Amino acid sequence: MSNGSLSLSLPASSGLDAGRGGGNLLFLLQNLVLKDFRIRYRNMSLGVLWSFANPLVMMGILTFVFTRIYPNPAVPNFAVFILCGLVPFNFYSLSLNAGTTSLLDNQSLVKRVRCPRRIFPIAAVLANCLHFLIQIALLIAFVLAFGYRVNRFWPWLGVVWMLEIIFMSGLSLMTSVLDVYYRDVRYLVEASNAVMFWLVPIFYSLEMVPQRLRLLYLLNPIAAVVVAGRDVLLHGKPPAPALLVPMALVSVGCLALGLVVFGRLERNIADNL
Repeated sequence: MSNGSLSLSLPASSGLDAGRGGGNLLFLLQNLVLKDFRIRYRNMSLGVLWSFANPLVMMGILTFVFTRIYPNPAVPNFAVFILCGLVPFNFYSLSLNAGTTSLLDNQSLVKRVRCPRRIFPIAAVLANCLHFLIQIALLIAFVLAFGYRVNRFWPWLGVVWMLEIIFMSGLSLMTSVLDVYYRDVRYLVEASNAVMFWLVPIFYSLEMVPQRLRLLYLLNPIAAVVVAGRDVLLHGKPPAPALLVPMALVSVGCLALGLVVFGRLERNIADNL
């Protein structure tokens, strides 16, 4: 592979004709998901432990800054409040960047392996789920350390996080195929991350948003994940139906639209890589 000079161990039969069986397709998906970890930590002494170290350091610094230097008396445990917003936003930012460039980063495989090409952006999102799970585990550890307790609504967290993954898969399908034809797309994605950082209620609560704009916030699945996570972890209540229903509709709709857009444009992908 051209990206990171790490090759995949493909089955010898017919260059991994993934279209001939679901087993080969799952094999390719598994290797694509694990490739990110193999490349990122291949020559490092601590290896995968850096996946824990980086978010742990970030969370520790944020906790120090927002408890000792810049506390917010209006919001109890302001550091945890912020972390509940940063964790889903970090997943959004990392997975969208990786998903957008996934076809170009794997262009040798895209040209050589016969398989549904949508597997590449989806695999990029799933690869970042590994980092997402690590950050979720650290977030929960911080939540418990600050005195919050497990409540019966915690299973809702799995639902809202899964909806975010579905949304990111659909969004990455669209941006990845568009990036093949228009190489400016990746830079637009990077710029949009900076805009989204302030449109997601990370440092402020939904209640601070003007009432006339709250519906727009609820239609943003990333903002909805942040609000729902805080409701469950910090307030001990389930996500409101007014939050979950729009989030589910937008997330599933984005995935469906992503599949349609990708299907329309994938015919000439190999010629444009």
